[in-house]
Amino acid sequence: MKIENNILKHYLKNVYFITGTAYSGKSTTVKMLADKYGMIFCGENYHSAVSDVVATPDAQPDICYLNDLTDFKDFVRRSPEEYERWVFSTGREAAEFEIAELLSLSKSNKKIIVDTNIPVDVLKEISDYTHVAVMLSPQSMSVERFFDRDDPEKQFILRVIQSCENPEAVMENYKQGLRRINSKAHYDELANSGFFTVVRQDDGKDTREEVCERIAAHFGLTDHFS
Repeated sequence: MKIENNILKHYLKNVYFITGTAYSGKSTTVKMLADKYGMIFCGENYHSAVSDVVATPDAQPDICYLNDLTDFKDFVRRSPEEYERWVFSTGREAAEFEIAELLSLSKSNKKIIVDTNIPVDVLKEISDYTHVAVMLSPQSMSVERFFDRDDPEKQFILRVIQSCENPEAVMENYKQGLRRINSKAHYDELANSGFFTVVRQDDGKDTREEVCERIAAHFGLTDHFS
């Protein structure tokens, strides 16, 4: 069954999406907007409670990769090319779970803010310019500072890398994968998507409030709640 995009857009009219590169501030901004404007908060991997249970190897093989993984050392030791492929394929598989979850949440008629990995070509089909924001960071930040956060998942991966034989080599291999994921080609795809874009500067300044206000204004939240 296929649901036409105009139907999806109608039912997702109260959903606001933030996508982008690692370490660009997506998670922080989504949480700040949810708190400030009383929006339903959908943080990173919000769909996984369902997708981890419902996904099947024939329909969603890359989501199921983690379900069938017995040793996470195999996860961090994959080739950079395979890691890159897996990340973007998983995002595309997860997009259907995200959309289904958001359709369910939309019944509340409350505004919803989403930290998403839905590909930009899909976002163009199900949403519009005023409901999507892209946040970008320099590759040096998205790679070298990837583990400089209290994010439980990232800290778990760091511990796995540190537990491997020759952890320095494993870390470099993993960072090569991060560099591919955050390559200029992928960066440019987001930067040239046509959506509203905010670029994080590597200058040490705390711009969280400023960025939050800019994106809130883009989404029209400041007008709605003024």
